[in-house]
Amino acid sequence: SIKCSLSEQKRLIYFGDFTCKKTAGHNFHMQSVSIQSLSELERVRLQEVALVRLMKDFDLGCQITIPIPKDGQKRKKSLRRKLDSLSKEKRDKESDPQAFGVPLSQVIVNDRRHKQLQEELQEEQRSPADRVSSLLQLTGRRSTNKELSSSNSSLSSSSETPNEGTTPGTPETALRSRRRGGVSVDCITDLDDSHSRLLEALQLSKPVESHSEKKKKTSDAKLSLNPIYRQVPRVLDSCCQHLQKYGLQTVGIFRVGSSKKRVRQLREAFDQGAEVVLDQRHSVHDVAALLKEFLRDMPDPLLTRELYSAFITLDKADQHTVIQLLICLLPACNSDTLQCLLHFLSNVANHAEDSRDADGNEVIGNKMTSLNLATIFGPNLLHKQKSSEKEFSVESSARMEDSAAIISVVQHMIDTHQSLFMVRTLQNELLMSLLDTDSDVVDYLLRRKTPQCE
Repeated sequence: SIKCSLSEQKRLIYFGDFTCKKTAGHNFHMQSVSIQSLSELERVRLQEVALVRLMKDFDLGCQITIPIPKDGQKRKKSLRRKLDSLSKEKRDKESDPQAFGVPLSQVIVNDRRHKQLQEELQEEQRSPADRVSSLLQLTGRRSTNKELSSSNSSLSSSSETPNEGTTPGTPETALRSRRRGGVSVDCITDLDDSHSRLLEALQLSKPVESHSEKKKKTSDAKLSLNPIYRQVPRVLDSCCQHLQKYGLQTVGIFRVGSSKKRVRQLREAFDQGAEVVLDQRHSVHDVAALLKEFLRDMPDPLLTRELYSAFITLDKADQHTVIQLLICLLPACNSDTLQCLLHFLSNVANHAEDSRDADGNEVIGNKMTSLNLATIFGPNLLHKQKSSEKEFSVESSARMEDSAAIISVVQHMIDTHQSLFMVRTLQNELLMSLLDTDSDVVDYLLRRKTPQCE
């Protein structure tokens, strides 16, 4: 295992990629990583580090705060519970929308419940013989993992598998060997048993936990040291996958009209928690309209109202750096969803121009450049509280300027999305902040990030 004293770690960790010396004299080199590969604890600390950097190095002329995930309208529900009968409350609960017009964090919770329900239904349909076979396989894997962890003191890299070639999906239960960047909790024996607080922190991440529940946790010890599953709403993920497969060559996608009736039917299906499979039978324009409608109806925009002023007051010279820092401030569900959306929109923009196929035949582009896409999606991703018609007319000039700034920001995000979610120099500051509070945590994180050190 890697052994670095506190002073050695502070001296050898530096901006950007960093190196830490082993006792044998060898070094290992850390590369820049994506935000999504960080643990739950690191992502929380990243928000704090990014906020300090923004306030220290940039004068945006506005107050910046870390956005807080919205948990939904709890007051109204609690009032209903007091006034309504149990039967009426049950009917209201069943009729509550599951996706549209619901806070993003709550949509993730609803999707997880939907996934668990589907797994339970599949389990009920399985034969007894299949259940016994599955149980035996699971028991065998657990005993094998325990033998490996007890015989090998170094953390294995076999459990770290990046998500490549797939669209980020909703949280779901997965095999340990397929957990993104995670280390099995069986590896807990590799750490010193005396560090009870650290052992307590090595729990599996729970991305569906609400902010109010997290607020009750008074220390970082309650946050997981493993990466959390990407939190992308099922409806947005399904729409992006469908349009990626069937709509990239469609001229005027997101601009051509759709069937309001069919879009309403799809919306109701997702809101009722039904299992919706989008395939070639569904119109590309209907699915495109559904995606726009989901983003438009979010109670809090994807880029959050707290960061509205910061996004629209960017200086061109610092635009990329500041946008990157502002993205680091976003809650995990907003950040993961934004990455999924920008990745898809970038693919759409890459098919905007006419081209030729392998046989030399002309392929008509969809005409949707990053500027056109930013013009359509910008107002849905970033906006303030809706104003009355009188306020709108008074502030029309200011709104025009804000609209241009929003389009510029979203266009830049689409064009540079691959680098926006990479943690570069901030990784150094993040680890340094953890060193000040718990060097053992940093030691575990470094061993997880660099399991192979030749």
